[in-house]
Amino acid sequence: MRAVFESWNSRRARRYREHHGVPDHFGTAVVVQAMVFGNLDEQSGTGVLFTRNPVTGERSVFGEFLPKAQGEDVVSGRHTPLPFAEMRTRTPRAFADLRRAAELLERENGDVQDIEFTVERGRLFLLQTRAAKRAPLAAVRIAAEMVREGIVEPDSAFAKLTSEQARHVLSPRLPSDIAKSAVILARGEGASSGIGCGVVVTDPDEAETRTRGGEDVVLVRATTSPNDIHGMIAARAIVTEQGGATCHAAVVGRALGRPVIVGCGIGSVLPLAGRTVTVDGSSGVIYADRLELLLPAEDADAALADLLRWAESRSPVKVASAPPLNATLFDLDAVDDVANPDSLRRFLRGVAPGAALHGRVLSSETAVAACVESGATLLIANPRLPVLLAAIRAVANRSAGHPEDI
Repeated sequence: MRAVFESWNSRRARRYREHHGVPDHFGTAVVVQAMVFGNLDEQSGTGVLFTRNPVTGERSVFGEFLPKAQGEDVVSGRHTPLPFAEMRTRTPRAFADLRRAAELLERENGDVQDIEFTVERGRLFLLQTRAAKRAPLAAVRIAAEMVREGIVEPDSAFAKLTSEQARHVLSPRLPSDIAKSAVILARGEGASSGIGCGVVVTDPDEAETRTRGGEDVVLVRATTSPNDIHGMIAARAIVTEQGGATCHAAVVGRALGRPVIVGCGIGSVLPLAGRTVTVDGSSGVIYADRLELLLPAEDADAALADLLRWAESRSPVKVASAPPLNATLFDLDAVDDVANPDSLRRFLRGVAPGAALHGRVLSSETAVAACVESGATLLIANPRLPVLLAAIRAVANRSAGHPEDI
């Protein structure tokens, strides 16, 4: 228990909080549980279940099961577990109990659940359930479908969908004709969607250092551990030689919004160090060189279109993809020290009401929040959905009394 409390101040924990904006004073907690054993016999095992696919968002259970094993054997990435459907054959009663529990837990919590479980001599034990980490594409689809299914209201869906996730979904993609002619260097299991290009590095410290120097890097490891978090944050994409869809690299990569490919095979990708590659986290393919990408249309997807419509009706500011005729335009990127919210707020005090504000800085939630706080009425951005979500979140944070988040 002491070790868990002390882990709050470890290097990786501090780096993780810094990236996600989690205050240092929150602290952590310890859960004390009785032990059950998944390694007793052929009717025992352990696994992880997601109530919806955390990669695609599809409404179907997704997970893995490892017979005669304990939980650490699954999440460590050192063993390749069986597909979740195998559990039905080996422990049918526990499988049925788990499906019922998963449906109830998702509806009661109003969110996709990540459930860790153990089966001991055919009997199911739920170890813990929590809101599932999900890839950006899944986050968008899940938010829209849960509203349509009546599980949550749009405001609740927006609280679980970040502007960063929406921006990732709307980021460039690999055209099919280019993918067909490209040189394939390796394949694995796509664990988090998206495209990432950069130079392959195999050390997380090197990934962080080279990113600070302005390079795009792809972090390639045999497996990842919590000690690699700083390199994972710095990387454009993450690739591992071992592990499955619920291993550390997959779960953390999805939370960071990075393209992830796992289980490429021992010795298959580490030798790529120094090469420039393109990683497709959806198909699980690693291509040679930096490939040409395609920018998706914001209204081409039904989930995105619904979210855009709901967000427009709830946003405190209007967001347009182009300024209206005769609009007064202000380029926020021209502001001195624009990354500093205080500097941006001071500038915005002198902007005429009704002016159209634009600039790459609007990709920052902090900048959008400063615009909302200043009383801005029109922002120019493309895509629009990420900025609308940031504006909605700014108002929610202010109403909840979290000025440090604005």
